Amino acid sequence: MKTTISEAGKYVEQTVTMGSWLANKRSSGKIVFLQLRDGTGFIQGVVVKAEVGEEIFARAKELTQESSLFVTGTVREDERAPSGYELTVTDIDVIQLAEDYPITPKEHGTEFLMDHRHLWLRSKKQHAIMKIRNEIIRATYEFFNEQGFTKVDPPILTGSSAEGTTNLFHTKYFDEDAYLSQSGQLYMEAAAMAFGKVFSFGPTFRAEKSKTRRHLIEFWMIEPEMAFMDHEESLVVQENYVSFVIQAVLKNCPLELKVLDRDTEKLEKMSAPFPRITYDEAIEFLQNEGHEIEWGEDFGAPHETAIAESYNQPVFIINYPKDIKAFYMKPHPDREDIVLCADLIAPEGYGEIIGGSQRIDDQELMKQRYDEHNLSLESYQWYLDLRKYGSVPHSGFGLGLERTVAWISGTEHVRETIPFPRLLNRLYP
Repeated sequence: MKTTISEAGKYVEQTVTMGSWLANKRSSGKIVFLQLRDGTGFIQGVVVKAEVGEEIFARAKELTQESSLFVTGTVREDERAPSGYELTVTDIDVIQLAEDYPITPKEHGTEFLMDHRHLWLRSKKQHAIMKIRNEIIRATYEFFNEQGFTKVDPPILTGSSAEGTTNLFHTKYFDEDAYLSQSGQLYMEAAAMAFGKVFSFGPTFRAEKSKTRRHLIEFWMIEPEMAFMDHEESLVVQENYVSFVIQAVLKNCPLELKVLDRDTEKLEKMSAPFPRITYDEAIEFLQNEGHEIEWGEDFGAPHETAIAESYNQPVFIINYPKDIKAFYMKPHPDREDIVLCADLIAPEGYGEIIGGSQRIDDQELMKQRYDEHNLSLESYQWYLDLRKYGSVPHSGFGLGLERTVAWISGTEHVRETIPFPRLLNRLYP
């Protein structure tokens, strides 16, 4: 019976064959212990010389790290094994003997590992992070599909900026200027006017010359947009979504969380509703804590960390000053100097994972914003049309996948949360 490591529990005391790679091995006289992996998981194969004979035992002894093989054996229950099972090997069919695999079970520098990212992905820790990433993506689709959202894919090549910033990657689109998308939000607003509730999931690009552990040049975002929904209702969707994803990871990735030594007790406390403080309250708190920050300034990493440390949950900071937020955010009904927006700050120093707001739905006010931000009416006429033809109150948000993976998995740097990270000094491999 051919199967995978993740399915081994279905075949206890039965003989199975698995395609696998050798992650590591150790020998104890007349027994060889093979640490096997196949992409679905890890299992130990035990080769006993007295049971398999000289030829097969010799094959086991000659196996090198990352050699590929078909291994046949009997699945046994083993409480000591991380998965609860091990394999008593009866036969080995070597596919390829790997030579001089560069990532050995010793300490390697970060740059060396990044140069060998295509191989580093095979390691147990990286495997666990990617499995958690996959579960977050799977749970995202489940959540929004169950909530009646339609997935719509915005373009990656655009003729204008979503945020009105200059941090864009420029390219030529035949005889026009084009940019790599920094957000699909504006297009998702158009989609929401057609489908009501929509979400996108795709790559975004920021040409920011940042080297912090929170930043990537290319990253993935989940961007829902909702018609007939105000800011307060959007916050409820956001906290329910994040809670749903956390519970999915706790339920479906216990082995991966264990491999990463993640403190799951902290994650188990993360459930909606999340606490909320205003920008005004956050400024006052920071000033009282000795931070040099004035009203009207945006928060940096130390500020977000200080605020998050006051809670054991993610915390919403709401109602930022208009002048430090994007042109499309709706003004607060009681104050012209602030907007109906929120950033969700993850605990444990992981920073902002969601930014969202209610969008301006008034055509004249949006024209005014165009003037204030020097936006071309020609380039943004289509976006203005959304306020001209059947405008409605609408809200949306964007969640950065890699920061969320880093937080939930307990990974310090976002470069480990994406298969092939693009950093300021890295375009290889």
